[in-house]
Amino acid sequence: MTPILTALLCLGSLPKPALWAEPSSVIIRGSPVTIWCQGSLEAQEYRLDKEGSTEPWDRQNLLESRKKARFSIPSMTEHHAGRYRCYYLSPEGWSEPSDPLELVMTGFYRKPTLSALPSPVVASGGNVTLRCGSPKGYQHFVLIEEGEHRLPRTRDSQQLHSGWYQALFPVGPVTPSHRWTFRCYYYYENAPQVWSHPSDPLEILASGVSRNPSLLTLQGPVVAPGENLILQCGSNVGYDRFALYKEKGHDFLQRPGRQLQAGLSQANFTLDPVSRSHGGQYRCYGAHNLSSEWSAPSDPLDILIAGQFYDVVSLSVQPGPTVASGENVTLLCQSGKQFHTFLLTKEGAAHPPLRLRSEHQAQQYQAEFPMGPVTSAHAGTYRCYGSLSTNPYLLSHPSDPLELVVSGEGPDPVPSELKGSAQAQAPGDLTQVQGTRAAGLGRYLEALIGVLVAFVLLLFLLLFLVLRRQRQSKHKISDQRKTDFQPPAGAAEPQPKDRGLLRRRRTPCSGPADAAVKDTQPEDGVELDSRQSPHDEDPRAVTRALVKHSRLRRGVTSPPSPLSEEFLDTKDTQAEEDRQMDTEAAASEAPQDVTYAQLQSLTLRREATEPPPSQEGEPPAEPSVYATLAIH
Repeated sequence: MTPILTALLCLGSLPKPALWAEPSSVIIRGSPVTIWCQGSLEAQEYRLDKEGSTEPWDRQNLLESRKKARFSIPSMTEHHAGRYRCYYLSPEGWSEPSDPLELVMTGFYRKPTLSALPSPVVASGGNVTLRCGSPKGYQHFVLIEEGEHRLPRTRDSQQLHSGWYQALFPVGPVTPSHRWTFRCYYYYENAPQVWSHPSDPLEILASGVSRNPSLLTLQGPVVAPGENLILQCGSNVGYDRFALYKEKGHDFLQRPGRQLQAGLSQANFTLDPVSRSHGGQYRCYGAHNLSSEWSAPSDPLDILIAGQFYDVVSLSVQPGPTVASGENVTLLCQSGKQFHTFLLTKEGAAHPPLRLRSEHQAQQYQAEFPMGPVTSAHAGTYRCYGSLSTNPYLLSHPSDPLELVVSGEGPDPVPSELKGSAQAQAPGDLTQVQGTRAAGLGRYLEALIGVLVAFVLLLFLLLFLVLRRQRQSKHKISDQRKTDFQPPAGAAEPQPKDRGLLRRRRTPCSGPADAAVKDTQPEDGVELDSRQSPHDEDPRAVTRALVKHSRLRRGVTSPPSPLSEEFLDTKDTQAEEDRQMDTEAAASEAPQDVTYAQLQSLTLRREATEPPPSQEGEPPAEPSVYATLAIH
């Protein structure tokens, strides 16, 4: 029996060894790798074979431990890539070959792209499709999930109509029990162990039913290239981290949440400088640190990039830029070049731009945006853009701004929605969002205006009641004073002693400040002839009347004084000055017996007293006539 036949008969009688590579069987080009072959304690020699080679690739003598051998590769190249097996030799002969080891070198071609359809955030328990693609016509794509004992999955490439090559890998069901992170590669069929650079890692997030956050932009939905764009994702649930995803994007951004106050948190995602690649539809998610499950997605936010087409777009208004409140107007967006859609934006508006399909008329592509009846809420600055259906997020340069002025009544709390005869066409159904926000704002303004009107009416009513009460109080005081000065019926009038109202003195018969009283009817009364000084215009002036020795005429009274009731009581100091003036006049001229009354906002009334008994040596006194004063 020949030695070869003896070896073949002995081959396979011993257990096969184990073969593996460290740190991995997929090695980046230029990196070191170690291959281990482990057999039995009876092993005397280990041999490593590479598939396709006629000679053993390497032989290793035994180490201190006879159980395994090490084969080192200091720098990985495409020549080292291949399929390997190992054997060991024992006194009984050669063992069975180990299971094959695929040693792969990566980094030989450009990296492919990896994305999730429809989104990398999947409802817990749901499925997702991963798409690995490349513009080159590579024949096979490989998907690898990071983690221990994750075997590669291989798919043949498929060519699309656009010339793009791709392979689809279904994944699921997705659960939040662990992280799902993937990379993909491609290779040619004639070199299956030489792969491309790995794609960027793609993490699949398992979302739940927790409350979705809100997503908004601080600059507005239309931005120009080169500007800075900040997207703000916030929630009142108190999420610890947030993720931002762009539709059909390859990956999402994650940011830690900033706690503003109890239960409120947010994260800002800065995209700068803005380029055409930033145009698209965005959503954001929130999650807590102690959970691998993400929230439900936010409402979509469209980011539009202007200045991508140089065709001129114009904006006009009919009947004119200045209209009265309640009229109807139409904004007309036009271009000589073809645009599939026109967008109308209002400066400072919270709602997204409105989109209408263009119509071809009179060698112009145009869209009409009717408005009406207009209110002051429609006033503002408008601009128009054009876009193509191939990428609705890329816009033309804006039209010249158009200022719409609404005259007439104040602002209508519920502005009319812009309507178009053409069917609205927009990513994310922008017109529905605009209608909902406008209705909510209208209800808020209606309530606010109602409260303000009620407050003003209440204020006027309160002011009216205060003024009326003050007027009634003055009338009550006046009536009370009249009652106090009116003597009781049948009672004699008291002698006027106070305030010097009635005096009998020796004074000059005439004076510029006195009013002379002529005795025209000695029996029935007197006639009062009032003469006032030029100082009578002073409300504090005093009117005097000289009364001769006769009776006052019945029913003759002085007219009511127009002076205010606040001057009814004359100050004592004024009365004292009058006494001094009377004394000085009596000293300078011949005295005469006269009776006078000092009149101050009062009405004369007839009174007479009997003269006192005459003493011896004195002429008999004539009866005294005086006038009592009653409040008018």
